[in-house]
Amino acid sequence: MWNKVQETVKFLQNKGISKADYGIILGTGLGNLVEKIDIEFSIPYNKIPNFPVSTVEGHSGELIFGTIGTKKVIAMRGRFHYYEGWTMEQTVFPVRVMKFLGVENLIVSNASGGVNPAFKVGDIMIITDHINFMPVHPLHGKNDERFGPRFVDMHEAYSKKMIAKMEEVALRLNIPVHKGIYLALQGPTFETPAEYKMVKILGADAVGMSTVPEVIVAKHMGMICFGISVITDLGVEGIVEAVSHEEVQKVAKIAEKSVGKLVEEFIKSPLTPASPAGRPEGQCH
Repeated sequence: MWNKVQETVKFLQNKGISKADYGIILGTGLGNLVEKIDIEFSIPYNKIPNFPVSTVEGHSGELIFGTIGTKKVIAMRGRFHYYEGWTMEQTVFPVRVMKFLGVENLIVSNASGGVNPAFKVGDIMIITDHINFMPVHPLHGKNDERFGPRFVDMHEAYSKKMIAKMEEVALRLNIPVHKGIYLALQGPTFETPAEYKMVKILGADAVGMSTVPEVIVAKHMGMICFGISVITDLGVEGIVEAVSHEEVQKVAKIAEKSVGKLVEEFIKSPLTPASPAGRPEGQCH
């Protein structure tokens, strides 16, 4: 993995991609956030060594380098999912590459099913924490200390400073937002009513099929993370309805204008300083 990451980083550096202030992973239907980016380079995934290629409709598959305001950004237009058949290492590979391109701040977005009865379709949720129910952990196997410590501190997976900053931005733009916990399942099936109920009982507010592995790997390398979800369907008991990927994309498309404004203004605001990765000694849990 180390050699593959360094090979990919060197390739991208030779293409002119340099240190960026933010890395952005754009989720289902949110890829048009790139319209906010003054693009310097755009490289299809199939032209990048060691990169997987997204097979999901709505994930176009290109790495973008440019600026938003005065901030340099590297954006993934299309992400990789474990359910596509990639290994977990492949799924999170681009996050490793971003880190070694100098990215310290990671923004992740996704579409999710809401189980909080206060939510409605089209709402925006700031992720405050997550529950990992993926079948394979992204740090499973022998640890490479060059990436990060064996045991990773996850007490603040999503930066409280970034969350507070986004709340300020949302208030200033008069865009309503919720806060909540995101639970990750493998997919690709949407949840049954009983599974939605389970998600709620476990304490989550929304459920999806991505984001958590990427954030875990980012924290492994000492990155600061912020996550945002668009509630594209509801799994509230008594009102669970049929859902399709097309419907999810449709709702996300409607919400992307607001999400784009939020993220654009957020990035233009002062950066939160990165803190070094912790290395808890003797912790194993």
